[in-house]
Amino acid sequence: MSTVSDLPPRRAPLPTNRGSRTQAAIDTAARTVIVRKGILTTTVADIAAEAGRSTASFYNYYDSKEAMVREWALRFRDELDEAAKVVTQHGLSRRERAYQTAATHWRTYKHRLAEIISMSQLAMVNDDFARHWAELCAIPTSFIAETVRRAQADGYCVGDDARLVAVAIVAMLNQFCYLQLTATGEPDEDACIATLANILYRAIYHKEGY
Repeated sequence: MSTVSDLPPRRAPLPTNRGSRTQAAIDTAARTVIVRKGILTTTVADIAAEAGRSTASFYNYYDSKEAMVREWALRFRDELDEAAKVVTQHGLSRRERAYQTAATHWRTYKHRLAEIISMSQLAMVNDDFARHWAELCAIPTSFIAETVRRAQADGYCVGDDARLVAVAIVAMLNQFCYLQLTATGEPDEDACIATLANILYRAIYHKEGY
């Protein structure tokens, strides 16, 4: 079974500017439709219609909508590696690290909303994507679990299972971002990030009796 880390390499760059523009139009259209309908009910015909292209044009670039999402996953993986550097930088206070964790999760989710919707929904029906999704979620889960362990060394959240706390927090972050970013109207980004940061901080840095 393939994983995010051993997916096949990206296709070679398209040879013409026109080809690059067409693929970009297809990707943009696919993201629009997937955010609106979800990946499971989106068809190649839906994507082509949104892009103003023929269905045959889609197949010049991708073998299927699943193949398209797999290629997106490669780009997304690279971005996650970069985003992690912001959260793990030295010198942050506890409050600052909680804020950076929440802000990075929100902004990554917002920027790659269609990719996340696609991978999380395909994970429910496809073993390969279930593995991809689990690996992607493992990145923030591992970081938060380590944060919990360090907090426990200072007397916070004593007796909790650090990994389970992290799994619960990541599930909350994912669901909150999904609900806010797919709702009608533009969410208040500052309020959303502040809310997540406060919940994250309180979940980790609490002591019994306080």
